[in-house]
Amino acid sequence: MELHEIRYFLAVGRLGSFTKAAEQCCVTQPSLTRAIQKLEDELGGLLVSRERGRVHLTDLGRLLEPEFGEMLERRERAKRAAARFLRLEGAELRLGVMCTIGPVRFVGFLNHFRVTHPGIELTLVEGVPARLTEMLLGGELDVAIMADPRGFPEPLRPSPLYAERFMLACGPAHDFACRNAIRMHDLAGQIYLQRINCEFRDHLAEILRAQGTEILRSHRSEREDWIQSMVAAGMGVCFLPEFSATQPGLALLPVVEPAVAREVCLVTVGGRRRTAPLAALATALGRYAWPASRFCLDDEAG
Repeated sequence: MELHEIRYFLAVGRLGSFTKAAEQCCVTQPSLTRAIQKLEDELGGLLVSRERGRVHLTDLGRLLEPEFGEMLERRERAKRAAARFLRLEGAELRLGVMCTIGPVRFVGFLNHFRVTHPGIELTLVEGVPARLTEMLLGGELDVAIMADPRGFPEPLRPSPLYAERFMLACGPAHDFACRNAIRMHDLAGQIYLQRINCEFRDHLAEILRAQGTEILRSHRSEREDWIQSMVAAGMGVCFLPEFSATQPGLALLPVVEPAVAREVCLVTVGGRRRTAPLAALATALGRYAWPASRFCLDDEAG
């Protein structure tokens, strides 16, 4: 059953004439007649009857006419939806964002993208890198923005967007608060409050061990606001990415000797075909003027 056969049949039923239907469909009358006969053969019954120069639909033809009409309408709706999608109108994208990227850092890009691509609707999904990776590979996300000190497994493809330093956060009354920078070995004996969702958590712990620096681990939480509130209250210190959304009352100092930075990347799945909306998003992310770090990424910055 071909769509053009259905279209010819509907034209005959609407116009009551093979000649007029052929003219409207821009085909010869014999071609139109053969197409309808082929449709009748496939269905096993007559759809159109000719009597004394009059053409009308049979009972089977009248029964199937609304069904065929709906099939053509669905086809047209699909074509219109595809055209809107390709024009980036009403397109949807699922964007994974690492939960340690603060909204203040990202809202500038979101506003810029909304203005330049008003037809694309972004759904933001927050998660840790392991979960975002799983969702990317499973097709639940179109793209993700994240960092991982170990790199990304195949077939993921990272494209660097920006780098940011890790800072040490402490309360305003802490001895560190008046310094310009903190060396890793300065943290010996400090009470440390652990951010469970920090993707650099194990990497930072390895650096401390390599320095021979022992810290006193205290509370830990998935909630960034809880950890920051405890740090501001003088209960301990923690590491924070430079562009984190921070609460009032925190002192932030660059970490040196060694400095630690993360590279935030746009991550896609290699070999997976990019849709027009995804290509537009990737291009916009790559061209966006991300604010640069306030610090050099070498140890002498301290």
